[in-house]
Amino acid sequence: MRDTSRTIGAVIIGAGERGVYFIGSRIAEAANGTPLRIVGVQDLLPDRTRLAAAHLDALYAEAGVAHRVAVFDGLDAALAHPDVDLAIVTTHTDNHRQPVERAVAAGKRVYLDKPISVTLEDALAISEAESQSGQPIMMGFTRRYEQPWIESVELARSGRIGTPRMVLLRSVIPYTRYLQLWHRTGARSGGALNDKGSHHFDVLNWIAAGARPLRVTATGGRSGIFAPDPDAPERCRDCDRDCPYRRHETLIDRFEGVARVPNASWVDAAAPDDRNDTCVYRPGADIDDHAVVTVQYDSGLVATLFFTIFGPWSEDQETLEIIGDSGRLRMERHSGDIDLVERHGHARSVIRHPDPDRGSSHYGADRALVRHLLRFMKGERPPVGVAEGVASLRLVRAAQLSLANAGTPVDPMSGDVA
Repeated sequence: MRDTSRTIGAVIIGAGERGVYFIGSRIAEAANGTPLRIVGVQDLLPDRTRLAAAHLDALYAEAGVAHRVAVFDGLDAALAHPDVDLAIVTTHTDNHRQPVERAVAAGKRVYLDKPISVTLEDALAISEAESQSGQPIMMGFTRRYEQPWIESVELARSGRIGTPRMVLLRSVIPYTRYLQLWHRTGARSGGALNDKGSHHFDVLNWIAAGARPLRVTATGGRSGIFAPDPDAPERCRDCDRDCPYRRHETLIDRFEGVARVPNASWVDAAAPDDRNDTCVYRPGADIDDHAVVTVQYDSGLVATLFFTIFGPWSEDQETLEIIGDSGRLRMERHSGDIDLVERHGHARSVIRHPDPDRGSSHYGADRALVRHLLRFMKGERPPVGVAEGVASLRLVRAAQLSLANAGTPVDPMSGDVA
């Protein structure tokens, strides 16, 4: 058990939107009610690191807390700082392994954002580092921190709809931003099915409650909607075309509060991996943009992910439906409402979640995550960790292999095509 009578210091490794403008911001905003403090920020881009620290300094000042965030020149300096207890790893996905291994070796607790990695090799290495340390690593599958998802899974396990038999997770979120940021290459992000789909596959495994996935089949791939255009401008900033995908002007960007660039490091960046408004039509992207994936478990449960990143913005863009042998539930993420049917249709009710945090990022999940971070640092096991990250990645990799083989079934545990 850690000494919690003092401030608990965290360093953010990777000064992007997720680490600084979501998790770090929520920590700073809660400074009056928690001993968690962001000691410093480290990133490969000096200007992004400096601007991130200034952003967090402003939030601490706004909260009336006398605290300054340091700028670390490198990973060694960040992990060697005596006030750092926790490493928050939010680097690009292909660079998760090294900071996790080094943070663990330095005796720090670790929060790792999803997905766990691009390759299974890196995921298993992270798992080994966790095992060697004897300390759990906390992961950031946000739906594990959102109350409607938590209650949906609890209801499914409670017997009120009978034994769960089928699941449909529908994700029609217009995340064309994946073609505009570093995610556009599978080598860096693992593709949209890894970055966004990792959440969804974790939910399917969560509902399956320990059942073994036997087969994964997937159809879909690249729609052709974003066919490469060698004459397209490099980025939205320099474009005067009439385009529904212009970064920071789409409905999803405005809804999620990212209708402005967090800081000038994205605007001024020249490298595609460092900016966030590359044209969706620029050649070089190699990621899939839609898929229908079905997972069959040894319990008999059949779960399907209906997924696309080019759907229109709407209030029912993500829904979860669980069918049992005596009822069903349907949860809508946007509202948080759960429509529950029980006793073969003889009872129906709607469960609502008027959570005051829902207006915050990820429908309040990031504020809940910060509360869990504090309990994690006090010795509580996290709601989701490395084992779930590896399990999700196995489904991602199996789905991608099935996509590449015309929907042929794949065993996610062995990685073998049936």
